[in-house]
Amino acid sequence: MRHDTSASRRKGKTPQRRPPLPAPGTSGSTPRSPRRSRVSRQPPVSPKKRRFRPGTKALMEIRKYQKSTDLLLRKGPFSRLAAEAFLVMLFSDANLCAIHAKRVTVFPRDIQLARRIRGVDNL
Repeated sequence: MRHDTSASRRKGKTPQRRPPLPAPGTSGSTPRSPRRSRVSRQPPVSPKKRRFRPGTKALMEIRKYQKSTDLLLRKGPFSRLAAEAFLVMLFSDANLCAIHAKRVTVFPRDIQLARRIRGVDNL
């Protein structure tokens, strides 16, 4: 008894129809061997997937991305990352200004001083 009802159909295989059996009193025109019918119905073997040597695929990708001009990173996440890096450096400079004034708390005037020393007036 075969148990390939739904599992084989999920994989994209189509069920094969069996040829009609001859009536019990009559002889069939040609007796069929079950092995021959299975061998002839197997799908052709697909060629193997191409395997590149180590490093070849990486070099191909490098050439591909050096030729292209499209963005490799999305604009939104990249701008958020740049803004975070800017603010972290600004607060670290403002913290140094507060420490120089013998304080632990960062005041707005420390941030203003850090921006003025950096030369970031218009941001």
